[in-house]
Amino acid sequence: MRVHRKQGGLTLIGFVIVLAMVIFVAFIGMKIAPIYMEYYSVVSAMNGVASERGSANLSPFDVRVKVLNRLYVSYSAENVKEQHIKLSRSSQGVTLRVAYEVRKPVIGNLDVVAKFDRTVRLAN
Repeated sequence: MRVHRKQGGLTLIGFVIVLAMVIFVAFIGMKIAPIYMEYYSVVSAMNGVASERGSANLSPFDVRVKVLNRLYVSYSAENVKEQHIKLSRSSQGVTLRVAYEVRKPVIGNLDVVAKFDRTVRLAN
């Protein structure tokens, strides 16, 4: 006695739909990945300046210049401007804060918006 099994698999239309979804996710990933790579460069620059000896004693201008120079060297100074870098002094110490927003067009009138806000304490 023969048992007939129904063949399972993906039809051509199903394959095209899955392929379109994969391409769309890859396209969105290619738009978002550089934003986060820039953010990690900002974090690295902030941590580098914060770990320098005596960075808490520098003027706000000097700290901004150090952060922006590190970003410039790593080709990540596209979205972070001087007005995004704040330095505050309190009884707990000196903190460096970088807060900025990135807006990138995706498709037509759809944009990706990412807000970043990072604070580190500077070394004495």
